[in-house]
Amino acid sequence: MVYMLRYDTVHGQFKGDISIKDGKLVVNGEETAVYACMNANEIPWKECGAEYVVESTGIFTTIDKASAHFVGGAKKVIISAPSADAPMFVMGVNQDTYTKDMNVVSNASCTTNCLAPLAKVIHDNFGIVEGLMTTVHSITATQKTVDGPSKKDWRGGRAAAHNIIPSSTGAAKAVGKVIPSLNGKLTGMSLRVPTPDVSVVDLTCRLEKGATYEQIKAVMKAASEAPEWAGIIGYTEDKVVSSDFYTDPRTSIFDADAGISLNDHFVKLVAWYDNEWGYSNKVLDLITHMAKVDAK
Repeated sequence: MVYMLRYDTVHGQFKGDISIKDGKLVVNGEETAVYACMNANEIPWKECGAEYVVESTGIFTTIDKASAHFVGGAKKVIISAPSADAPMFVMGVNQDTYTKDMNVVSNASCTTNCLAPLAKVIHDNFGIVEGLMTTVHSITATQKTVDGPSKKDWRGGRAAAHNIIPSSTGAAKAVGKVIPSLNGKLTGMSLRVPTPDVSVVDLTCRLEKGATYEQIKAVMKAASEAPEWAGIIGYTEDKVVSSDFYTDPRTSIFDADAGISLNDHFVKLVAWYDNEWGYSNKVLDLITHMAKVDAK
């Protein structure tokens, strides 16, 4: 664990002090308890004073399964993935609907955290009639290094570093959960590509209110400078590529130079996101917001 935290191929070396002492992880003098348990209900959260727990195994993604953390003393569980039944939140979009009686919540997916802010700004200003999203997504740990068996997703069983792999994603449909007025208006797909980190959303949509591409750029630039979107929406007109966004905490960085417009009602919009670092930052931001609401 110390080795994995100290060295990272994409994000570089951790510059602080990190070690193990008496079975605890010590980072810059701060001790953190470490447990190895197969079942969530076996982790003694109360013993170490943990109240807000991030469920990031990808296994306990429903309210019922994630609630197992309460047995050990956790008070709130934040699922770092989409959930079939837990309330879903995207910072900047719908976090204000969180109430203190919600004990298990979802931070949605990294792609939804990129798409939803972009879709909200465009929808609020011009109205989205319908849209299709494609995320060109970097490799993740669930993919295979060489060809292997894959029961349900045969394409997903192919070697990640050698292929562009079409895949399904519920990220676009999930936007309808955090922005109800867009429910049923968006869907999408994913293309897994051989890059280690950073992904990009392509939102192609039909607008209700006509707008030139310059008007769209102006709206997105204004959003990137607005306090409510601080740390979430970014804006660039530079000739950027994916590696330029390594370790960027923002989750929806509008690429003004990459988008195109067929006419005033049909546009293709592009936004970047570090699917690792950016998303992790939003998990922490959501916990901070929840704690403020819970303290009232």
